[in-house]
Amino acid sequence: MTPEFRMGLLALPEHIDELGHVNNAVWVQWIQQVATAHWYDAAPPEYRDAYIWLVVRHEIDYLRPALERQTITARTWVDEAPRGARFDRFMEFTDPDGKLCVRARTGWAMLDKATGRPQRIRPEIVAPFLRPE
Repeated sequence: MTPEFRMGLLALPEHIDELGHVNNAVWVQWIQQVATAHWYDAAPPEYRDAYIWLVVRHEIDYLRPALERQTITARTWVDEAPRGARFDRFMEFTDPDGKLCVRARTGWAMLDKATGRPQRIRPEIVAPFLRPE
């Protein structure tokens, strides 16, 4: 468990659009997939059982296309302490040569699974995701 999380993604034929590269909507799906994997990797079971995350904002820079059958490396981290029920997550996706394809900053809100209501993110919940100062 580390504050920074990495994950490999394979660009399959169904991810490719009419321009011959990974469709922009797929990048959004991958952001959600990687963020969720990071949560399940780093959060203790009692938090995974009690809370769920909801995206409230995406800011995405599409810098370079990714092509079919390329393995893309996703890297994600949290740089800033939460504000109430929200925090921002950063992501970078690189191609097999290490060139940056997509950079994103996404805002997430934490919800109580039982009630569906936003919950203030306590320091101990976000601690596994923050880089030590």
